[in-house]
Amino acid sequence: MKLTLKIWRQKDAKSRGELVDYQMKGIEGDMSFLEMLDVLNEELINKGEEPVVFDHDCREGICGVCSLQINGEPHGPDRLITACQLHMRKFKDGDTIFIEPFRAKAFPIIKDLMIDRSAFDRIQQAGGYISVNTSGNTVDANAIPIEKEKADDAFAAATCIGCGACVAACKNASAMLFTSAKVSQYALLPQGQVEAADRVLAMVKQMDEEGFGNCTNTGACEIECPKGISLENIARMNREYLKASLKG
Repeated sequence: MKLTLKIWRQKDAKSRGELVDYQMKGIEGDMSFLEMLDVLNEELINKGEEPVVFDHDCREGICGVCSLQINGEPHGPDRLITACQLHMRKFKDGDTIFIEPFRAKAFPIIKDLMIDRSAFDRIQQAGGYISVNTSGNTVDANAIPIEKEKADDAFAAATCIGCGACVAACKNASAMLFTSAKVSQYALLPQGQVEAADRVLAMVKQMDEEGFGNCTNTGACEIECPKGISLENIARMNREYLKASLKG
């Protein structure tokens, strides 16, 4: 395939960025999107030009760092996948592809397509933990009966990889889906009840302080989430927050 890539290039957070055109040829349909960018960077390096900076790690859809806005969609035109799992067969010969970083005030651009998502880390640090006695008097987790439905829901929430697609898809750049997934994975289990009230109050407070917007209730976050995190988690977090506020 021959492709025209319009890629966002930006030196740093303070510099003015712009879309730069690159012509690609010989792209195979079985290539992943990141492999295609690797080919481009090899060409740029061979020409003595600066390669395009983009984030990646596992390339298996697990780590969540390959966050790219592709033709206006987080992770591109496919569903339930990350950008590293997107294959070039989703595009046609002669296509023009716009590649940009995720846009959000709380996700400042580091360089080109790489963003700083440490705001997510700080939200998790605010309450994403449980108190467990590890001084030699621990209780086997299997000894605590848990309803299968709740266990399944907790596991589903825990599959969130913190990629930020929910924020990028939301017109208010809301982190409600991410935060609610982290709240839900503990709120559904008995081990998470010790810090339940403090957790949700602290995580929501940190989310607001990071500059994320309010939920739009449009559901774009769930649609673009590569792990299919359900909107039900937002409703659960709202209930947990109200309960904690009344208790406090």
